[in-house]
Amino acid sequence: MSYEDLVELIPTGITCIEDYKIGDEHIAKHVNVLATPMMILFMEVTASKCIEKYIPVGYTTVGFIINVKHVNPAPSGATIRIEVKLVSKEGRRLMFEVKAFWKNVLVGEGVHERYVVDVRRFLDKVRRLIG
Repeated sequence: MSYEDLVELIPTGITCIEDYKIGDEHIAKHVNVLATPMMILFMEVTASKCIEKYIPVGYTTVGFIINVKHVNPAPSGATIRIEVKLVSKEGRRLMFEVKAFWKNVLVGEGVHERYVVDVRRFLDKVRRLIG
């Protein structure tokens, strides 16, 4: 099966929502709010989980591009809602709109791209790079 055939199995427009509790490990300690890298982590994990049921065994997706704005704070202890939408597909690339909300306040938004990869070939490449 080609990568293009695999990508065709994933419906464009699919939307997924996940909630995450902001714990001590997710905050910027000096201001006690959600740290930008943790918001990005939540966005990537949600995008990955959103499409995993469409990806056959032996394949996965890896993050390739993330471009987000962190526009409002969310305090420690709050629940943040991550919304992702698969907006387009091109070859092995999957392009998502990603948003983060605390209550109804937009915390962050942007785009995230993932690539479909053959796990075995990907790990072979990692081993070659390690030497």
